[in-house]
Amino acid sequence: MMRVAGTWRLVRARSARRVRSLGHAWRSSLQRRVIATTTVIGLLTLAVVGAYVVERMRDGLFDGRVEQILEESARSTQQAQATLDLSTATTGPEVTTLLTDVARAQVTGGSGRREVFLLRAPGQSSPVSVGAAATDPSLVPLVSNELRTQTAAGGQHWQSVAWPTSIGDEPAVMVGQDVNVPVGGTYQLFFLYSLEAEQQRLDFLQRTLGLAALALVVLLGTTTWLVTRQTVRPVRRAAQVAERLADGHLSDRMAVRGEDEMATLARSFNEMATSLQDQISRMEDLSALQRRFVSDVSHELRTPLTTIRMAGEVIHASRDDFDPAVKRSAELLQTQLDRFEDLLADLLEISRFDAGAAVLDADGRDVRDVVIAVADHTFPLAERRGSWLRVDLPDKRAVADIDPRRVERILRNLLVNAVEHAEGSTVEVVVGADEYAVAVTVRDHGVGMTADEAAHVFDRFWRADPARARTTGGTGLGLAISLEDAHLHGGWLEAWGRPGRGACFRLTLPRRAGIRLTHSPLPLEPPADPDPVVAPVVRPRTDPASLPDLVDGGEEHDDRSEAPDGVTRQEVR
Repeated sequence: MMRVAGTWRLVRARSARRVRSLGHAWRSSLQRRVIATTTVIGLLTLAVVGAYVVERMRDGLFDGRVEQILEESARSTQQAQATLDLSTATTGPEVTTLLTDVARAQVTGGSGRREVFLLRAPGQSSPVSVGAAATDPSLVPLVSNELRTQTAAGGQHWQSVAWPTSIGDEPAVMVGQDVNVPVGGTYQLFFLYSLEAEQQRLDFLQRTLGLAALALVVLLGTTTWLVTRQTVRPVRRAAQVAERLADGHLSDRMAVRGEDEMATLARSFNEMATSLQDQISRMEDLSALQRRFVSDVSHELRTPLTTIRMAGEVIHASRDDFDPAVKRSAELLQTQLDRFEDLLADLLEISRFDAGAAVLDADGRDVRDVVIAVADHTFPLAERRGSWLRVDLPDKRAVADIDPRRVERILRNLLVNAVEHAEGSTVEVVVGADEYAVAVTVRDHGVGMTADEAAHVFDRFWRADPARARTTGGTGLGLAISLEDAHLHGGWLEAWGRPGRGACFRLTLPRRAGIRLTHSPLPLEPPADPDPVVAPVVRPRTDPASLPDLVDGGEEHDDRSEAPDGVTRQEVR
């Protein structure tokens, strides 16, 4: 039973694949659909017309032949009655012989093959013993009682019958009429006519019509194929040229032949492609000019910025000698110079990505070390903002081919943004790894963001709330640079958010260069929020010496507890 069930499932799977393949072939070709539709419509039309024509021919042949048979049988009956009337037979044997002679004489009198029967009419009797006559006694049962009853009522009557032969039944017609026999009384004269010749003629006409219909279907299919080919071929060529244009081959054009509608389509398509090429070229030139402008301006601003910073540091170092207003101005000047320098650095980095000059300095590193380093750097900001920072690390090493500087920059941007928008809530960092990828998620429970905001969060200089102050001095390019860094590694950087539930960012990196990511070890959308708990910072218990101490203001906390998942947790606020 199990083998039969397995075989049945295999057959169903193959049938489903075959059906899907046929469905794809049907949907993917306009020419196939037009040819198939035209052929089916042609076949249905020919079938209806053919059936009508065959039916009319059959009725015409049958009605004409029956009319001819009735006329012949009427003349033959008159001849037989005349013969019987001239007869002088008076005894039973003489009358029987007379009936036999009359039947044999009428066999050759028709236009086709026929048999003759002389049978006593129902309810008749005679003073002498007289039998029946038949040219083929084996066919007498073909005379039905219904026909004999109708004939006894008077007049000429006929009925369709099947004439049994050695090669099968043949269509035939039985015609009957009363005659008077001397001494014998009333008899019924029946003629059996074969319609095999008409049937053969009808079969020949049907075969001829069938061949003609087949030729018409082939002609219709060929004509449809030629017409659709002339129509579909330019469309296919336009699709191929459009694909090559999308791939960057902007000089490709369609061939223009003739002056018909397809030639007009090709010319219009080429004009559109030329216009697009010109616009794209202008946009590329403008984009290159803008990138060069940004790069040049950023480089040129570094020299005056250095001079201004030197002067600002001198002023900042002497701020205690100034009055309070000037002292505050010196501090603001130093802060804005720091932001200005960060902005220039980000602009230079963006210009490198735009120019394709960014290079990945990959090395096999444990991502946990990078996460801990970023967490140590972010602790003071989290303490000032009143947020808990919790880091969950796996026990096993999460080694991947990464550029530590770029990955650290990505995680620093994510953690700083999370702390800034956490509104004093917990910020969670989780590291996960599998055979192909390493993932880091950064989750906050702050104001959150909508799905539309999550789709634009990596845009340059984009902010969900333009009125919101940047307390940490962000430039608006951090997430855009982080996204480029992730792409440079061949990884993903994704965002999720819901108003009131916070936001979650997920960085997924391949463990080895060349691996194409298909999944992430960690989910992007977090589960439902659990009850609030004390948010700890997590470090592995396996090799604590390899990770830096987690301190707050230079003082290490000793509030340690054994976590249920086998890691040592240290709480820092």
